[in-house]
Amino acid sequence: MIIYQFIILGSLLVFLAIVLKNLVDFPDLPAGRKADPSVPMVSMLVPARNEELNIAGCVSSLLDQDYPNFEVIVLDDQSTDGTSCELLKLAGGSKGGRLRIIEGTQLPEGWHGKAWACQQLADSAAGTLLLFTDADTRHRPDSLRRAVEAMDRTGAGMLSLTPAQEIETFWEKLIVPLVYHILFSYLPIGMVWKSRSPAFCYAIGQFILFRREAYERIGGHRSVRTNLVEDVGLCKTVKRAGGRVVAFNGIDAVSCRMYRGFGEVWSGFSKNLFAGLGNNTIGLFALMALVFIFYIAPYGFVLSALLHGERSLELFWLPAMQIAIAIGIRIIIAVKFRQPLWPAFLHVGSQVMLLLIAFNSFRLTRFGNGPEWKGRSYSFDE
Repeated sequence: MIIYQFIILGSLLVFLAIVLKNLVDFPDLPAGRKADPSVPMVSMLVPARNEELNIAGCVSSLLDQDYPNFEVIVLDDQSTDGTSCELLKLAGGSKGGRLRIIEGTQLPEGWHGKAWACQQLADSAAGTLLLFTDADTRHRPDSLRRAVEAMDRTGAGMLSLTPAQEIETFWEKLIVPLVYHILFSYLPIGMVWKSRSPAFCYAIGQFILFRREAYERIGGHRSVRTNLVEDVGLCKTVKRAGGRVVAFNGIDAVSCRMYRGFGEVWSGFSKNLFAGLGNNTIGLFALMALVFIFYIAPYGFVLSALLHGERSLELFWLPAMQIAIAIGIRIIIAVKFRQPLWPAFLHVGSQVMLLLIAFNSFRLTRFGNGPEWKGRSYSFDE
């Protein structure tokens, strides 16, 4: 038993070391200098399906960029709510001259919705740089200028930013930060920059900037047309093609309200979790086992020890240290990404929810009609 407890403790210390190294290796988006008129044209591309609550804020923030040479194209992906009405209001405004609205066509067989929407946007774009961003994002006026400068400095073909996550309800605060916990604890981000291996990939679809030649070299979103987690898929495809991918901390440039309330959190993570593991059943249940062992079982040991008046090293002190390290990791990540601190102390609750979502994602994909999002079902094709 004591060997087991030391193995778990050692593994958590490795995760802590990765987090601390990532604090050094994950650069902030550069402040940037004033752009001159000769900068390359950027097409800012927004797929929008049933985004009535978000689209006006997103597009307005894009139109307010202090970058001198850009266009904004929004694809209305067969929305059934008031998205189109909101877009028409924006087009009729004082800054509507930079805005183009296109109607999405029927989803072809063999494509997922977002990939098809993004491909249509890219085909309509005039820019030499292509920025794909989600309709639930908000962009500070200097975000585009700074991202273009970062791409110019690094020579990358693909650049992704980590936005600040706007989390308002209890369930958002409990679960959404797990995205950054997973990325920041298990992935050495410096290897995204240094390694050509697609095993080291980091990308968040809320903000991805491409050089057009790099995008066309991989066949655009056609290369990830069946991939529900298309952002990481794009990163892997660029690396396989010999391109360079970089990632920056963009919390002071872009923000995002990923999900609103428990229902969207449950549905959104259920859509992406199993797909993010390549619909690999063994991989999913291995992940679930590790989550239980690292983050839930230590509470069982400590609780049992307290109930029985036990204070031994293997049944109380080592599990207590494991809990402290896990919470410490969450606190470090929360501070880094300006998230509330109190959910870190409910880390075990967020991990229980992760297990439930993982099982639901598996159930829907393997035994149901597939996860649903924005009125579409995403079935699994063997």
